[in-house]
Amino acid sequence: MALFDCTCDATSGHARALTCTTAHGDFHTPMFMPVGTSATVKGITTSQLRELGSQVVLANTYHLAMRPGADLVAEAGGIHRFMNYDGPMLTDSGGFQVFSLADTVKLSDDGVTFQSIYDGSKIHWTPEENMRIQELIGADIAMQLDQCAPYPAAREFVAQAVDYSSAWARRCLAAHKRPDQTLFGIVQGGMHLDLRLESVRRLREIEEESLAAGGRRFGGYGIGGYSVGEDHEVMFETLGEVARACPEDRPRYLMGVGNPTTLVRAVREGVDMFDCVLPTRTARMGTAFSSTGRMNLRNAKFTRDFGPLDPACTCPTCRNHSRAYIRHLVKQNEMLGGILLSIHNLHYLIDLMRRAREAVLADAYEEFYEQWMASSAAKDY
Repeated sequence: MALFDCTCDATSGHARALTCTTAHGDFHTPMFMPVGTSATVKGITTSQLRELGSQVVLANTYHLAMRPGADLVAEAGGIHRFMNYDGPMLTDSGGFQVFSLADTVKLSDDGVTFQSIYDGSKIHWTPEENMRIQELIGADIAMQLDQCAPYPAAREFVAQAVDYSSAWARRCLAAHKRPDQTLFGIVQGGMHLDLRLESVRRLREIEEESLAAGGRRFGGYGIGGYSVGEDHEVMFETLGEVARACPEDRPRYLMGVGNPTTLVRAVREGVDMFDCVLPTRTARMGTAFSSTGRMNLRNAKFTRDFGPLDPACTCPTCRNHSRAYIRHLVKQNEMLGGILLSIHNLHYLIDLMRRAREAVLADAYEEFYEQWMASSAAKDY
């Protein structure tokens, strides 16, 4: 099976177009990745994901380790066979979910102890155990165990999170052995540029030491700890410099971000990969992305609007259903309403990144960026 590899197809300013090879096929950046927390993107079948042009799908290590259990997923043949998705997949470490349970979490140099949200049992994860679980699940990309600091947080707390994350990155890289799976390191540091750059420096040092000893390097760099409550303008004060401090020859993954304008701006700063539950979560609330801005399908003005959801969109929802029909489903709390809006919202972000890639390949990303920022859609996100 192929090992993870990455090549740069083009650049346009700081924006990049990459092609990455995995054991389950290639993916191309810039790219938005649908989130399939429990081995499912809520309400969306794997055949629908393929139709939408999805490339990489995420699954969540925390939730899969709790239910149905990593051993069961492995027994089924791994995450791809378990959920019948034959494209590349990524598992996060579950660290974000663990640290969102702040009242029950205990940290030590050895790892993290937390209480299961499913049955209340106490669980201890070392970096080595986290790698064992992700190797059992079997996604093409695994993420290191890290500590994600909330916002706001005292500088001392954020600095400690960098220390833990760096120490755990070293142990994750040493423990990770599955040859058809790559491991991404994760940059932490909150909104402090110096801590962010120190986190990058430590990751690069860790992989240099690993390579010198005959080991492996990180396949890419996740940028975590953004979009945790801060205004996005605060994030952009440091994001570009942090992204460009990461290695040029591997993907840079801004974790947990799905706002369309934020994606367009982050690509301009050198970010390649994104994920977020936003498109499906807002869809279940009756909200759609569109070429003219955010749409609330609960609004009465759509009651007799028999036009497509977004005339500029070619997704199955827009090709086959009217605003009036979708509003009816949403108002009746019919599950199909959330499904149709999820299909549309996922297509919207996947297609936005496809167009961003085309702009990079044409060395016209600045024009693409300026057109987006001048659009009515950009003003609404």
